[in-house]
Parts: sequence; structure tokens; C-alpha cells
Amino acid sequence: MRMDGPLTRHLPDRLRRYVAWTPHAVVLFVAFCAAMLTYTERAQGGGLAVPIWAVSGLLTGVSVAMTLIRPVGAWWAVCATTVVVGALGRGDGFSGWPWAPGAFLAQLAVMVVVALRTRPRTAAWMWVLTLLLGMVMQFSGDGDGGSDAGPMAVSSAILLLIAVVVSIRRDAERKITVQQSVTAVERDKRTVLEERTTIARELHDVVAHHMSVVAIQAEAAPYRVENPPPELTQAFATIRENAVAALTELRRVLGVVRAEDYEAPDAPQPTLADLDRLLANVRDAGLDVTKAVTGAVRELPQGVELSAYRIIQEALSNALRHAPGAAARVEVGYVLGGVGLRVVNGPPTGPAAASPGSGHGITGMRERVAMLGGEMTAGEVGEGGGYEVTVFIPVTASAEAA
Repeated sequence: MRMDGPLTRHLPDRLRRYVAWTPHAVVLFVAFCAAMLTYTERAQGGGLAVPIWAVSGLLTGVSVAMTLIRPVGAWWAVCATTVVVGALGRGDGFSGWPWAPGAFLAQLAVMVVVALRTRPRTAAWMWVLTLLLGMVMQFSGDGDGGSDAGPMAVSSAILLLIAVVVSIRRDAERKITVQQSVTAVERDKRTVLEERTTIARELHDVVAHHMSVVAIQAEAAPYRVENPPPELTQAFATIRENAVAALTELRRVLGVVRAEDYEAPDAPQPTLADLDRLLANVRDAGLDVTKAVTGAVRELPQGVELSAYRIIQEALSNALRHAPGAAARVEVGYVLGGVGLRVVNGPPTGPAAASPGSGHGITGMRERVAMLGGEMTAGEVGEGGGYEVTVFIPVTASAEAA
């Protein structure tokens, strides 16, 4: 039994372990009732020895209980039990032919359980074969006490129809759940790929800028020295050629990640120095945000600066979308060996509007942090809907010197 229903999900863990076996308990209870009905009917009818009564009830109950391990085999077993029990008890005073009350209950119970555990086509075949069994036994009997083949046909048809509808709906829900899981995984993969593409574009622009500067400086360096030696001139020429070749190769390889309609930004890529402008824009949008900077502020590698800016930007955008009216705080800590970021917002003071974003901002932030070898945690804080994003991006001394 699934434990994610509206009621069962609130049960204690210890109780849920037992409640999960409820369907098995129901089947065994019905098996016990069918066995007792058959036993009681035989005992009241008389004419048979006590062991025969017990065997008749045992066969009926075992046929129902067998549905837990062999559903289709249980149906054949209950049909055989119906014939055996009917042959033993016919003429001994029990009511119903060809199904005694216990056998009637057992036949319906087995058909319902099998229909729930197999395909709808199996339910149709069971109903047809049950009618044939009833007709054959009806014509082979003496006709005393009437026949319950008609009630069996109507009752089994109604119960099987309900069971088939429940089974079809359950299978449809299972398929939808699987499809939603697959869709969510594919959506996450697509988000990661899109974020990697964005990062590659930005890094392409950053690296291309630096390589262009190297090429220009290498070309201009010989003119800064009066009568430079030929070796120095040749060295700078070689540096320029290598820089131009690397720039060409970089544009050829990384340029393929650009979409056909993508245009490189005219303005320089943002850094942490532009954080005040970002916070001003966010305040204009309605978010009360403050900033705190600790440590010795220094210039970091441009890729780190850009990623840190984008992470703060995405975190504040999430606060705007999901926590309207909340206050937010941005903390930037310059420490030895890297930079730490913390963006935390309080609980919302009003209802959140429909989000226009893709819903995968956290995934994009994690991808940026992972690319830089950093660490990130994100989750709710306190009660009421506060949220916190904490990031540490390592920066080596050699990278800062470059």
C-alpha cells in the first residue's frame, strides 16, 4: 500500500510500516470469512464428516489467500474448489448452486484481486469463463434450490468493472509519475547545459579580451624600447603570433556554443565592483536589501568576479519572485584563499506572484560554483519562508597574480 496519500503520509513511521500491509490483511480476512462460511454451511447441512467440512472451508480460504502470491493460479484454484465443494455438498442441505455462500464470496474476491493485479483483458476472460463454469454446473445439477449463476454474473460484472477502472487509473497515475520524473530529469539536464553554454559564452568573452590585450601589448612593446635587440623583437613577435593563434583557436572552438541569434554584449562583463548598481536596481524593484563587505577588498580573476556577480544576481531575483516584501542581505567576504558569498532573505509578507523564471536558478548557481571548484549550500532558514544561499569560491595566489 502506498503511504503518500493525504491521510497515510501523516502517520508515524512505526505505524506506517504496519499500515502498508493493509491490503494483505484485507485479503486474508476475506479468505477467513469465506472459509468460515463454507465450514458453517457444511456443518448445518450435516451428512458429511467433520474433516470434510474442515477441508471444504480450508480449500475455499486457501484459494482466496493464494491471490497474494499467484493471482491467476488462484483463480483456477477457486474454480476447482467450487466444483469440489459443490460436488461434496450437493444434496446435503446447503443453499446455492453451483456456488455456496462461502464459494460465492471466494469467487468474487479472487476475481477482484486478480483484476487489480493483472490486465483488463484477464478480467474479461475470467468473467466469461466463470459464466461458462456456472452454466455447465447448473445443467449438471439437479436444480433443487435454484441457481445463483445469474447473481454471480451480475455481481462479478459490476465488481470487475470497478476493479478494472481502478487498475487503469492506477497504471495511468504510475505512468504519469514516471513521465514527470523523466521530464524533471531532462529539464534539469537541459538547464545545466544551458547554464554551461552561458558560462562558456561569458568565459569566451573574458579570455578573448585578455588574449587580445596580450597580442596588442606584444606588438607595441618593441616600440617602447629604443633600439631593441633583434632577439627581443623576435620574442615579442613570437608572443604576438602565439596570442593571435590562441585567440583564433579559442574563437573557433568556443564560438560554436553561441546561438545563431546570440550577440556578444557591448558593455564589459559585470564584476563585484558593479554590485552597488545591482542592489540599486533590486531596491527599485521593491526588495529591501543591504550589503556588508568584510576583508581586504581586492581584484579577483574576472571569471570569479563574473560568477560571483551572477550568483548574487540570481539569489536576489529568487528573493524578489518567491519572497515579496521580504528584506534581504548580501554579504561578501574576502578571505585568504578565496571569496565567500551569502545572500539571505526573510519570510515573505505577501503572496508570491506567478514566477516568470524557469525555476532552475539554484541549479545554475550550483553549476557555476562547481565549475570554479567551490562549495555551495542553499535552503530554508527559520520559520515562515526565509531562504539562504551560501557560497565559497576558492582563488589561488597564482590566479590572483595573473
